[in-house]
Amino acid sequence: MFAIIKSGGKQYTVKPGDVLKVDSINAEVDSDIQISDVLAVSENGQLNIGKPFVAKAVVTAKVLDQVKDDKILVFKRRRRKDYKSRFGHRSHQTVLKISDIKVG
Repeated sequence: MFAIIKSGGKQYTVKPGDVLKVDSINAEVDSDIQISDVLAVSENGQLNIGKPFVAKAVVTAKVLDQVKDDKILVFKRRRRKDYKSRFGHRSHQTVLKISDIKVG
């Protein structure tokens, strides 16, 4: 059994027991969250695709940690104009462990 969920504008394929990093979710560590933006669910070999979401499908996940991603460096330059700019940032991310996928 697997599901395709939407979180933070991105899509993830998940199975029970998977650990994944998603964009920051406002939730406390060791709390359970429910993701209702389920785009597709595969159950017993049957693929159920939503329009756009599968009705009454919920993915339950546990928040393991709130972390920061690797640093990304951004360098801007204009040729012949003596303009250079360099900066970086680290995105906040949430580590989730998928515990259950329910349909209906």
